[in-house]
Amino acid sequence: MRRYGLILVGVFALAQPAWAQLFGNSTELTRQIQALQQRVEAIDARLGKLESSMQQNEQLLGLLKEVETLKTEIAKLRGHAEVQVHQLDTLGKRQNDLYADLDQRVADLAKAAKPAPVAEAPPAAPDTAVPPAAAAGKSPQLDPLLESRSYEAALAQFREANYPAAIVGFNGFIKAYPDSALASNAQYWIGYSYYALKDYKTALAHQQKLLVLYPASNKVPDALLNIATSQLALDDTVSARKTLEDLVAKHPGTQAATLAARRLSTLK
Repeated sequence: MRRYGLILVGVFALAQPAWAQLFGNSTELTRQIQALQQRVEAIDARLGKLESSMQQNEQLLGLLKEVETLKTEIAKLRGHAEVQVHQLDTLGKRQNDLYADLDQRVADLAKAAKPAPVAEAPPAAPDTAVPPAAAAGKSPQLDPLLESRSYEAALAQFREANYPAAIVGFNGFIKAYPDSALASNAQYWIGYSYYALKDYKTALAHQQKLLVLYPASNKVPDALLNIATSQLALDDTVSARKTLEDLVAKHPGTQAATLAARRLSTLK
């Protein structure tokens, strides 16, 4: 019996290092698992932040798209309002012309009703009749209603987002009616159509052309704003900031100046 006891003591003595090693490895394994869990949690936290950031960026992109859509809609509404105002002016002028023409006809009829004095007929002379417009030294006037319809047709193409056709229409309008009160507006819409087509360099050139040819036009502030927007699209931030500052300084109180001030605040 004592012999068996000695044997068991010997077995336990031999097994003790392996037992300690087994439990020591288990503790190390537990520590490694905890470290891995901490790393996984840290990665999860970083992924959560990235997802949140991506969602915010998507929201910002969505807002920017909405802003661009609203800007296009506002541009279309402005163009429509311009046509309505011009049509009212045209109808008023047309009515005045009709009244003047009616007065002239009444006067002509009154003169024709008076008996002409009897006189000896002069000798016949060659027919050298001159058209009334040429006799008055005036060139024939263009129909204002036709002018308005031509502008409206080009603007309709712009409203339908058919920008190439709008450019052709507005160029044709300026060629046919260079002295029209709407010529500067047509020039502006040409530039804006190129901007909508993302041809920013050409848009810039046409809006600068407006500033040179029509410096007194009420479209100058809008043209400056479109110039700055094109410059930003071309990554010319320095020129864009200068254009916006000039717009705010020279055209205070306009809607374009208000928008320019907002954009300046985002550039600083």
